Amino acid sequence: MTGPEIVTVEQDYPSADRDLVWVAEVRERAVERLQSVPPRYQDSTVTCPEVADWVRAVVAEAIRRQRGPIAAVSTGPSLMLLGPTGTGKTHQAYGALRALAHSGVQCRWSYSTAADIYARLRPRSGVDSETEFDRLAKAPLLVIDDLGAAKGSEWTEEVNYRLINHRYEHMLPTLITSNLPVSELKTALGDRVSSRLNEMTTRAVLSGVDRRRVKTNGAT
Repeated sequence: MTGPEIVTVEQDYPSADRDLVWVAEVRERAVERLQSVPPRYQDSTVTCPEVADWVRAVVAEAIRRQRGPIAAVSTGPSLMLLGPTGTGKTHQAYGALRALAHSGVQCRWSYSTAADIYARLRPRSGVDSETEFDRLAKAPLLVIDDLGAAKGSEWTEEVNYRLINHRYEHMLPTLITSNLPVSELKTALGDRVSSRLNEMTTRAVLSGVDRRRVKTNGAT
């Protein structure tokens, strides 16, 4: 897997009834949306087999549920990427979004670190926290980066529960990354959240050295 394409509607789901003009337009809009990805991750690609399998499964579910001219991500499987800092989890997550954009299915996604989610949802003047919550909870596809990295509290645990529970109940595809070892997920996230994650996600563990430190040491 050297490019963004892992699965495409035209090659993997050929159909005489499929309007390829619609597919091309959907892909064009999705690729344009990738311009919002931070520059460091603009060229991210999927190299982890479990992530590639997840992308294929999300696309397959969109195709299975297609009822009109466009196959759109609405429900589907979820994935949790675990591993120490610097092993490439964020690169894999953005690579998955690029692969989905190039697949030809419509995929409206939202991406946020867990810390930024808490910042967006903290009650403050002039901001409707529930509206902000709904945008995340109801996103057709949501990426939550670094879950469990922020300092925990009863409030963050409740936010985690409400968000994960909504996506669990509505079977909304969610990609989660975390530095936490499997053995610490329950303690850090709470019984309710860890139980739902255990059922709704498949897991992939990335290993290796911190690539950021390797690059820094190599440059000095």
